[in-house]
Amino acid sequence: MADNLTEALKKLKLGGADSTSDSVEGCLDCLLKALAHNNAEASEKIQEMGVLPLLPTLLAPQSSCTPKVANIIAEVAKNEFMRGPCVEAGLIPPLVQLLNSKDQEILLQTGRALGNICYDSHEGRRAVEEAGAAQIVAEHLKTLSQNTQPANGKLMTVFCGMLMNYSNDDDSLQAQLINMGVIPTLVKLLGIHSQNTALTEMCLIAFGNLAELESSKEQFASTNIAEELVKLFRKQVEREKKEMIFEVLAPLAENDVIKLQLVEAGLVECLLEVVAQTVDGEREEDISELKTASDLMVLLLLGDESMQKLFEGGKGSVFTRVLSWVPSHNHQLQLAGALAIANFARNDGNCIHMHAALSALRNLAIPVVNKSKMLSAGVSDVVLKFLKSEMPPVQFKLLGTLRMLIDTQADAADQLGTNQKLVERLVEWCEAKDHAGVMGESNRLLSALIRHSKSKDVVRTVIQGSGVKHLVTMATSEHMIMQNEALVALGLIAALDLDMAEKDFVSASLVQVLHKLLSDERSAPEIKYNSMILICAVMGSEPLHKEVQGLTFLDVVSKLRSHENKTVAHQASLTEQRLTVQS
Repeated sequence: MADNLTEALKKLKLGGADSTSDSVEGCLDCLLKALAHNNAEASEKIQEMGVLPLLPTLLAPQSSCTPKVANIIAEVAKNEFMRGPCVEAGLIPPLVQLLNSKDQEILLQTGRALGNICYDSHEGRRAVEEAGAAQIVAEHLKTLSQNTQPANGKLMTVFCGMLMNYSNDDDSLQAQLINMGVIPTLVKLLGIHSQNTALTEMCLIAFGNLAELESSKEQFASTNIAEELVKLFRKQVEREKKEMIFEVLAPLAENDVIKLQLVEAGLVECLLEVVAQTVDGEREEDISELKTASDLMVLLLLGDESMQKLFEGGKGSVFTRVLSWVPSHNHQLQLAGALAIANFARNDGNCIHMHAALSALRNLAIPVVNKSKMLSAGVSDVVLKFLKSEMPPVQFKLLGTLRMLIDTQADAADQLGTNQKLVERLVEWCEAKDHAGVMGESNRLLSALIRHSKSKDVVRTVIQGSGVKHLVTMATSEHMIMQNEALVALGLIAALDLDMAEKDFVSASLVQVLHKLLSDERSAPEIKYNSMILICAVMGSEPLHKEVQGLTFLDVVSKLRSHENKTVAHQASLTEQRLTVQS
């Protein structure tokens, strides 16, 4: 085999495009045979003998050899080490030219060749991008998607795969495909050719990639993707296929418009069925499928419209089924049930209908009218269950719900603020830099627990849970309301347990932060007022007192005595006296 290959390569090199087409075809057949026998070895030989740079001349649109040459390039480019050399040999421009051919076999092999050169290769993708291949392939797919002939299935699959390899893990290239209008085309393909397994899988993988991009959601929402995916999901028997569909559904369901479309297309019934089938399963895949289905259910309930549609005034079968998850013996299902109920309870009107249904559950009751009843009825148990959720959209909405719940409720704030696990989780989320919303809400809830409880025990729990530094950072937020909430909470910490907080105040540079807030002319009057209150409060600590003396607080504060806001001016006089007496 090796000798034949060497022979064929020599012949090609000597004759090239000038040889008779029969002798060239014979050489190409020999190459294909060698590649089928041992791809990597044959590819290396082709590279060594310097044959790649000869191939562009053999890629003439009219030549009968062209499909075979494109096939050889596709086979060679299966090897990572050959993709760069294919680009360097100038193969991309002539291949892209062939995309204008009418010949099905040429298109098929060219699509394969370009797709393989792009696979995991930055160099390959850039060359294909420069040659404008994606736009031509997208147009081909658009035309093919109108055509229901099964014969086109293979070509469409290859073209989908090519676009996927081209854009995989590259946000800018994915955005480019979205702008080309690839999404509606792929949705159409999925609808017409759902019986074509390979094409369906390609479409699903492409959707999974594109759906991660925020800019894709609007385009997806304007198609009937929800309907097609639910239809496809219902047909599936294999678990792997269901999983592929789940992977597309999860990012799409983050969009409120698509949430509603999925609910209307009947996804919820499919999810309830999956839950029923897997709830008693002990195999790992059952547990994983149950988690995916119940998480997705909770995600659908995060949209106001989709949630109301499923609630149906508390009489909806979905609501009733979800209620039955809470006393379930399955921990994952209990957690999802608690999350779902908390979502239904976001709407005050719903709480009224939920009371009767929920009072039947021993450890769970959501009352009708006021918050303190809500807590004494054990809703905090639900809250603590949903703290385990790893889904940022859920975390965000539920932190907000919780903050509203303890507003002006001292007992509730005390009860939750002394819960070590809750405080630890909040401190962890205060560092969720990837999710600004979750980070902001966690900080606000930490501050609210102290402000509404005014309790030394809560203050101690927050100090022990390393929460102080986050409140000091929050005082530098660009949102005035958050700055203020942080300063009031820090003032209470200083008033209730300065000794215990002293070390954290020093390491978080609290005094420097306060100096900056007071010196900044843009700081609002209430920020200046609460900063001065806090300065007076920390003067009782020796190390903090020293830090205050080391900075020009007197100068800054004496200027504020003439502040246009009377409360600020008055507090500046008091603070100045305190600084003078203790300096």
